[in-house]
Amino acid sequence: MTKRIRAGTLTGLTALTAAGLTLGAALAAPADAAVPRPPGFLSAADLPPQPGSSWTAGRVTAGASPDVEADRCLGMALGDGRDSWYRDFRTDLDTGARQVSVELPGVGAAKGRFSRIDQDIRSCPAWIEQADPEVEATLRDYGKLNVEEGAHVYGLHTETSWGATDIRLLSVGRDGTRVTVVDWGRLGDFGDAPLKAFKKTTVTAVDKLH
Repeated sequence: MTKRIRAGTLTGLTALTAAGLTLGAALAAPADAAVPRPPGFLSAADLPPQPGSSWTAGRVTAGASPDVEADRCLGMALGDGRDSWYRDFRTDLDTGARQVSVELPGVGAAKGRFSRIDQDIRSCPAWIEQADPEVEATLRDYGKLNVEEGAHVYGLHTETSWGATDIRLLSVGRDGTRVTVVDWGRLGDFGDAPLKAFKKTTVTAVDKLH
């Protein structure tokens, strides 16, 4: 399914592809508070191979990523940082990635968060359009993956009126009370996106949530 619309500036993707990913400060917790154990995260070796460069993984950090908070696709569902962790990945080129995982209090809440993120990704082009009509966006639905309680993969291409283009692959998956999002991006278009490898990365990300 392809949805083509006029859209605005993709704040999170611009930061990801043009300037790399910046690690945020960990969410501070009271000294006597129990710190929940983070779910398993992807390693650098789990990311789609990047010709000409290797992946470097940042540390798993508790709380909200500043870049996610500003992201029109994911910020509303993932930006508050409650019971969440993130990990940034970078290369020496124009490609970067991020994983964000959230621990919910119950299966019902996890199902709701999964649905909210899925809908936010679908709605992202419309939000971008409201911000800046100088950018055109194409959203592609790459379907569901059969892993644990399920995952869904999307592609988002943006092109400015002056010719700058970005490609982004997004996926959301769930295992029990845990939901994870994988976000990959670089300069380019759909032909530059390693879709098959990204689907494999998504399956690994969900499998590692245990």
